[in-house]
Amino acid sequence: MNVRRLLPAILLFSATALASAQLSFTSAVDLALRNSSRVKAAEADAHKALATLQESHDVYIPAVMIGSGLGYTYGFPVGQPTVYNASLQSLVFDYSQRNYIRASRLGLEAANTSLRDVRQQVAEDAASTYLAVDSGLMKMSALKEEEQFAGQVTTIVSDRLAAGQDPAIELTRAQLNAAQIRLHRIQVEDELRTQQDHLARITGMSSLLLQTDHSSIPEVTHDGSVPDEAVLPLSVQSAYANADSHLQQAFGDERKMYRPTVALGLQYSRFARFNNYEDFYRNFQVNNFQAGIQLNLPVFDFTRRAHARASLADATRLRHEADYARQQFFEGRLKLVNQQNELQARTEVARLQRQFAQDQLDIVGLQLRVGNPNGQPVTPKDEGNAHIEERQRYLDTLDADLQLRQAEISLLRSTGRLESWLQRAIEPGKSAVTAAPAAP
Repeated sequence: MNVRRLLPAILLFSATALASAQLSFTSAVDLALRNSSRVKAAEADAHKALATLQESHDVYIPAVMIGSGLGYTYGFPVGQPTVYNASLQSLVFDYSQRNYIRASRLGLEAANTSLRDVRQQVAEDAASTYLAVDSGLMKMSALKEEEQFAGQVTTIVSDRLAAGQDPAIELTRAQLNAAQIRLHRIQVEDELRTQQDHLARITGMSSLLLQTDHSSIPEVTHDGSVPDEAVLPLSVQSAYANADSHLQQAFGDERKMYRPTVALGLQYSRFARFNNYEDFYRNFQVNNFQAGIQLNLPVFDFTRRAHARASLADATRLRHEADYARQQFFEGRLKLVNQQNELQARTEVARLQRQFAQDQLDIVGLQLRVGNPNGQPVTPKDEGNAHIEERQRYLDTLDADLQLRQAEISLLRSTGRLESWLQRAIEPGKSAVTAAPAAP
C-alpha cells in the first residue's frame, strides 16, 4: 500500500488525538505545579533567602583577594606599585551580626513557607478548575438531551395545535421553554470553554478540548467539626516569620550603637624593583607583610539611631498585619465550615429532587404504555415534559455537587490538609496524559 496515501490519514488521526486529550485529576494538579510561574517565582525567593542566610554566616569566613598595581614612576615614587599582592579580611566580632543571622534564618523560613502556600494555591486552582471542567462536560451532555426533548415537545404541541387539541399559548410556552434551554446550553458551553482554556494554560497543554476522567477525582470526607485554632495557614505562618525576621533586623540595627566591631586584616605585597624605590628609601625591600585588627565603637551617630527606629517600626507594622491576617483567616475558615454544611444539605435536596423527577418519569412512561385508569390519559407531551424536568433536576444536582466539592477543597487548604489529601490521591504508574477514548 502506498505510504503517501496513508500520510494524510495518519496526520488527521494524530491531530484529532492531540485536540482531544484526556487528563486525570492528579496529573492536572502535578502539571499545574510544574508549569506555574508563581511557583517558580516563589522558588526563586526561597533561593534568594538561602543565599542571604549564607551571606550573613560567611562574613566570618576570611575573604581572600589577589591583585596587582604595576606602573612606571619617574622621580620620587608615589604609592606602592606592586608586582602582586594578596590580602585577607574577616569580621571577628559584631554584636549585631547574631541578630542578622537570626533574621536571615527567619527570612528563609518565611520564604519556604510562602513557597508551600503558593504551591497549595496553585493546586487548589487546578483542582477547582478540573472539577468545573468535569461538571461542565456532564452538563453539556445533559443539556443536549434536554434540548432534544424540548424540540420534541414543541413539535408535539404544534401538531396538537393544528388538530385543535391545544391552545396557542401552549405552543408559545413550549417554544419559550426550548429557547431558555438553548440559552442555558450556550451559557454552559461558554463557561466550559473558559474553564478548559484556563486548565490548558495552567497545565501547559496546547489543547483547548481537554477531557476529564471523572473516576480519577478522589473523594473528600469531612466530619463537620471546627478545626483547631492552633493550626495556622501557611500564609499566616509566613507573615509571622517575616515579621520576626524584621524584628531581629531591628534588634541588630539598634545594637550597632555603643558596641564594638572587630575585624581582622592581613596583606602581603611584592614590590617592583624598576620603580627606583631603592634610590629614595634607605631600607627598601621587595617582600612586605601587614597584619592588623580594626576596632570601631560608634558613640554618636544620629543616622544609625534613626535607621534603628525605622527598622523597629517596620517590624511592628508587619506584626500587626500578621495578626490581622490571622483574624481574617479564622473568620473565613468558620464561614467555610458553615458553608460546607449548607452545601451538603443542598446537595442532598437536589439529589432527592432528581430522584423524585426520575420516579415521575417512570410513572408517566408506564401510564403511557398501559394507560391511566384513574385519571386523564397520558400523552407523549407529558412524557417529554417529564424528561425535561428530570434533566433539569440532574443539572441542579451537578451544580450543587460542584459547589460542595470546591468548598471541600478550599476547606482542606485552610486546615493544612490539602497536600496530604493530594498525596493520597496520587495513582502510581499512571501517565499524565492519555488519548481520549473514542466515542461509541
